[in-house]
This record gives sequence, structure tokens and C-alpha cells, in this order.
Amino acid sequence: MCGFSTCISLSGSNLNSHSNNDICHGETNGVSQGLAADLKASVDLINHRGPDDSGIWISEKGNVGLAHCRLSINDLSPAGRQPLHSDDNQIHAVVNGEIYDYDRLRAECETTHNYVFQSDSDSELVLALYKIHGAPDFLTYLRGEFAFVLYDGRGETRRVIVARDRFGIKPLVYTRVGSKLLAASEAKAFIPLGWKPRWDVRAIADAGWMLDDRTLFRGVKKVLPGHYLDITEQGGVRQVRYWDAEYEDKRKFETRTIDEMVAGTRERLVEAVRLRLRADVPVGIYLSGGIDSSAIAGIVTELARKDKVKIGNEQATRVTCFSVAFPESSGYDESQIAERTAEWLGVKTIKKTITEDTMAADFEDAVFHCEHHHADLNFVAKFGLSTLPQQHGVKVVLTGEGADEHFAGYPYFPGEFLREADQALPESQLSQNNELRTDMFNSAQREMNEIWKKAGATAYDDRPSPASIAGAGATAMSDNLLAWHPAAILFSPWLRSRQGDADLRETVLNSYASDVQAKMRSRWHPLHTAMYMWNKNALSNILLSCLGDRTEMAHSVEARTPFLDHHLTEYINRLPPSVKLRYSADTPTDAGELGPIWTKSSIALLSLNEKWILRQAVRPYITEELYQRKKHPFLAPTRWAKGESLHRKFETILTQEAVETLGFVDWETVKDDMEVGWGETAEPKAFRRLVYCAAWVTLSRRMGVARADESDWEITS
Repeated sequence: MCGFSTCISLSGSNLNSHSNNDICHGETNGVSQGLAADLKASVDLINHRGPDDSGIWISEKGNVGLAHCRLSINDLSPAGRQPLHSDDNQIHAVVNGEIYDYDRLRAECETTHNYVFQSDSDSELVLALYKIHGAPDFLTYLRGEFAFVLYDGRGETRRVIVARDRFGIKPLVYTRVGSKLLAASEAKAFIPLGWKPRWDVRAIADAGWMLDDRTLFRGVKKVLPGHYLDITEQGGVRQVRYWDAEYEDKRKFETRTIDEMVAGTRERLVEAVRLRLRADVPVGIYLSGGIDSSAIAGIVTELARKDKVKIGNEQATRVTCFSVAFPESSGYDESQIAERTAEWLGVKTIKKTITEDTMAADFEDAVFHCEHHHADLNFVAKFGLSTLPQQHGVKVVLTGEGADEHFAGYPYFPGEFLREADQALPESQLSQNNELRTDMFNSAQREMNEIWKKAGATAYDDRPSPASIAGAGATAMSDNLLAWHPAAILFSPWLRSRQGDADLRETVLNSYASDVQAKMRSRWHPLHTAMYMWNKNALSNILLSCLGDRTEMAHSVEARTPFLDHHLTEYINRLPPSVKLRYSADTPTDAGELGPIWTKSSIALLSLNEKWILRQAVRPYITEELYQRKKHPFLAPTRWAKGESLHRKFETILTQEAVETLGFVDWETVKDDMEVGWGETAEPKAFRRLVYCAAWVTLSRRMGVARADESDWEITS
């Protein structure tokens, strides 16, 4: 796992004069020393992603520059150093991520296509497969999490491919500076290459940064998950979709027994875990009190003990697990359950206790690495947790991200499950009893609104649906996606005036292609529409960023996500909704302690067993306690005492001068929130607004973002 920064001339001209000072140092052996120095400064800013080595390559004509910082995982020798070059030295690339099923793919490239590998690095598969199959076909062979920039210098028609994995596990952003296109793992890498950060106030105000390809910064965009940029002198820059999630037609179904579906899920999950154990360094696991990471720990333990599969570079029977703990009195601590799971499995666990002092100390660094705001302090806790593997010599961890997204684990999915009968499983109780299903649907909608209010999110009351939204289910899920968006009261009067009464659900809809909207209206069950929306928006733009790559790679830790293996997810997506959420009259509603989100009045939500098919598939690998337990999301407390370390930290960040320097935030709202957002009676909404604003101030200071004004609204990114 690594980081990279690249500079590409869109005009075909030399890149010598692109830096802040327009420096041109001439060329030595075709290499621009000025560009090399700027690229070196660029990757040095993201050196946390790859502290083990770095390298730079610039094309002979000086029109493409590739820079890389390396975290050595596979092939620790100098041969694995990047940038990488094909066996004919005509194709060049920088790659961040891991490509799985390496041994099989390498053997196929060597024996069938006579490709001569220069290293044992899995990243070199990108070059080999591209040379053999071309674009976009080569992308279908890539299994894993990745982002890369590839330059094909063959012939007269030169080409650059800038690609990102199917779920957006690895970050990839780009911008233009003059006639140059810059692409990198993090936006901060653009600064030495001439980029001057400004806020994209429209993307902040309409939530576009967390819904589509925009970021917080004007002119900086994300390569969308499952897409690549195709760059040629003749065609310019095109973003092309090479993969997308698909679900079964809700009016059709394939006859499969429950046992067949359970076995199919288990087989694919075990294979996804096994593939992710391959590394030339130690591998650990992030273990929470939930079923997802516990199932991974159980599978790894069995693979090691029964099948003698190596855990990374170690032939061991015990995997090291890392857990996070909050103070027990907070109601957010799951570490004791994680410890019981570790004891049951007979594995080693190392715990990081997150206190108010650690939250205060880590907040600004965590924000700087994430490059966006977030509604909860859980990302600061994840930042703290990720110090543990580094301290104990573990570079790779397996994590449970993606299970809730594909097995319907979140509490806003039941409402969409109940919206329509599941015709794919017509014998299920809710499919046969429409009155029961309708009553439960109405109750689930009310209960979800109460959960949002309790958490300090926005609970939208009944309001007219915009005509263009792709069905009632998409409208409702849009509100769930927008629940964590800052209320307009936080923005300056000029920004509120410009935004007017715009319906932000239009931003949600516009993030989907027209063919996807058509499937939402007629082909997919509402549950699958909701899952698609969450995965395309919140999963890729928030959770895999501030609760994934950015806080992990801040400490040079590579995280691998078996639940986001596309062979597994494509199978799960085709399963009926009623095996993901399961109801029966004898389903127990008492699932033990309720945690921070559930209430005893959540009768409809508690009566549905989320992730049911996953529970059956992993039952041999987990404790009975976990099998029965309800989903508890990874959240941080929202009530913190006045006068203590976190409150004092926010007082130093949120000064009137700092807030007003942003140019788009209302100081009076922040001042009022500082009065009511702390203490035992703290208002969660007020506290979350403070977290948003403190993140913006931190980014403004750390990245030198210019003050926003009304002219910024008119300039599109």
C-alpha cells in the first residue's frame, strides 16, 4: 500500500514550467530536474502512506511525471520499487493497493502470454494485464483495492489511464493547473505542484462532496469508484465506468434453497479472507464487538489451524487483533465483547483506550489526514486505534467494512425492506401478510426518525417528493443520506441566500447514471435501491475515507476488506432481500444491551434480524453472544464536559477570527453552539455542528485554504 502523485500534460507539451515559481532547471538525460524536485516535494507531503522508499519517473519528452512513496508489503526487495515499468519498458505506472489472486494471474500472464515479470510485486499485474488485454478489459481481471496511474508510451497515440477500484476503497483525486492534470492519493500532494486551495462552497452547501465526484476543494474531483479517466491528446479527458453493482430483478427469482445460499455466502467469504492473508509482512485484524470483524477473526483462526494457511509472512495459529475502547460509562464501549471473542478464539488482542485527552490531542491531525469533515468523532478514535499496528510491527490489518452495506446491517434499511413485498421469496411471512408488513413499515419509519433525533441528525418530516426522484424509496433513502448534512443555520447569510430553498435530494439523484435511475424505478426492490445509494455515496465518500484508508494510512497501516471482495458482493447482491433482513413471529426482540442507538420502543426495527444470511454463514466462527447480538454502529460519545480537554481544544480552534476567516460559516451560530453543545445536557445537533466547523478551520490552517466569498458560488469545479 502506498501513495503517489502524478503530473500529466494535457497539451502534449513539456511540464518544465508548472511549479509555483515557474522554475525550469533544464533536463538531464531527458528528465526535468525542476519537475522531479516538485514531484519529490509532493510525495513527501504524503510520506505517511509509504515511508519505506520513494521513486520518480518522467517521460523522455517531459510530458508525464510519476512519483511514488512505498509501503513495502509484497516483494520487499528493491525490485518492487515504483514507478513500475513493463517488460518492454513502454508502459509505466504507479500503483496504490493490493491485487489478489496474484499467483494464478501471474502464472497465466507468464505461461499463456509470455509476459516477463520484473518483480514479485502484485502491483506489476496492472502493467502485465494492461499490455495483454488493453483497456478497459484488463480492469475486469483486477481483484482487490487499488488506485493507479498508468502511462502507455507505445506508438504515436499515447494514453494515460487513471483508475480506481470498484468500491472506492483507495482514494484518488485529480485537478487541473493550467494545461496540466494532477492526480494523487491525497489533495495535499497538489500544493507543491502549483495548486492553490479554495473551498467549493457549493459542494459543501449541497452535500455534493459526500454524494458525487466533488470534494471540499474547488476544482478537485474524485475518480468515481468503478471508473477510470481515459486521457489522450485526441480525446482529452473522459471518465469511463467499467463496473457497477447490479441486483436481481424484483419480479423474478431463481429457485435456491436457504442451505445453498448460506453455503454460497460462506464459501465466497472464506475465499475472500484467505486471499487477503497473502503478504510478506505480519497481518493482524481490527476486532470490534460486532459480528463482522469477529467472523473474519474466526475464519482466519480456522484457516491457520486447520488448513495451515500462513498469516502474512508467519506460519502461526494465533492472529494479533487490535481493539478500541471507550470509557465504560459512555455507553459506547464494546471492548469487553471483543475480549470475550478473542478469548473464545484463543487469539491475542491489544487494546487502545480512547479518552477525552486522546480525542483532543488527535483531532486536528485526524482531520488533516481525512481532508473532509465528519459528523462524529469516531474517525478520531479510528485514527488513535491505527497507531497500534504500527507500534507492534504490523503493517497489514483485515477489517469488517462493507458487511453492513451488503447484508443490510444499518437501521435505515428495514424501512425500505418493508416498503414492498419480496417477490423473490414469496413464502416468507411478510410477503404473505401485507397488512403486517405495512404496519411494520409505518412503525419502522417513525422509529428511524426517533433514532435520528436522538443522535443529533436531521429527521425529515413528511415533505413533497421532487418529481424526478427515482421512486418513493429513493426519496426516503435520500433523506437518510442527508441526515448528517449540516443544517443551513451553520452557513453564512450570503450562502443561505444563494442556496435558497433548493431540495438537496436532487443532489443525491443526480449522482446516479440514468440507467441506474431506471432500475431504481422499476427493476430493483427498494431495499436494494437503498443499499446501492448508500454504497455509492456514504460508503465510498465517507466511511472508506475517514473510517478507512485516511486514518489507517496516516500511520502507514494497510487495511484489507474481505467483505468488499467483488466476487462475494456480486453473489450477495443477487440474493433475495428476505435473507438479508429476516422476520418471523418467534424472532426474539430481546437482543441484550441496546447500546447508544436502540430504544425499547424500536419494536419494528428490533423484530427484524439484520444480516441474517451472514449470521448463518459465519455461525461456526463466532460466539453465540455475537450470533444473537443486534448491530451496534461504531460511534463516539457526543456529550463531553465543559472546561475539560476536548472543550478547551475546540475553544482554541473555533475563535471568532478563525471561523469568520472561512468566509462561509455563521459565527453567531457557532458561538451559540459553544454554549449549548457541552455538558450533561448538551444538544447533539449543536455538538455535531461544532465538529464540522472545527474540521473546516483545521483544514483552512493546515492546507492554506483561501477565504471563501460570494464569487466562489458562481465558479463551478
